[in-house]
Amino acid sequence: MPVRCKWGKGAVGSRLWANEHWWVGAMSEQNPIRVFVTHAFAEHPDYQRVFEYLESAAKFYYVNCSAPRNIPQSGGKEALKEELRKQIEAAEAIIVPAAMFGEHRELITYQMDAAQAHELPIIALEPFGGIGEVSPEVAGRAAETVGWNERSLADALRRQARHEETTRWETIEFEMP
Repeated sequence: MPVRCKWGKGAVGSRLWANEHWWVGAMSEQNPIRVFVTHAFAEHPDYQRVFEYLESAAKFYYVNCSAPRNIPQSGGKEALKEELRKQIEAAEAIIVPAAMFGEHRELITYQMDAAQAHELPIIALEPFGGIGEVSPEVAGRAAETVGWNERSLADALRRQARHEETTRWETIEFEMP
């Protein structure tokens, strides 16, 4: 059975079949980016924070393909890996929060291996609050490393998943003396 991903942004609770890589073109509400965020079958604060940031990004649409609550009831480590493979193959890009790698090195390494096997770009997220650095193992595999900023994260996903140009200009207003 195909993996199902959860819609993000405006369609809470609805489902989408995402077992084929048939989406092409620019991201839109009808064509959201399929995202997998690494997890250890438990919801880490950084895992939750990723989605808070994505939800706050203006005009950004995504589908969450990661499902930390889908814990296989039997089969041990191989069943866990098979469940992760199913979730990852439905995605267009994966996000690796640096703090989670330090806490769950073996499982996150496996998820990065699976992403690379499916030729998916990896986006590394710096440790929240700027405390610490991204592990060289993660940084070496990442197509891009970004900080905790909704715009930076959304732009990295657009660039890596859809190869969309995201050049934007910041507008700074000031008064002349």
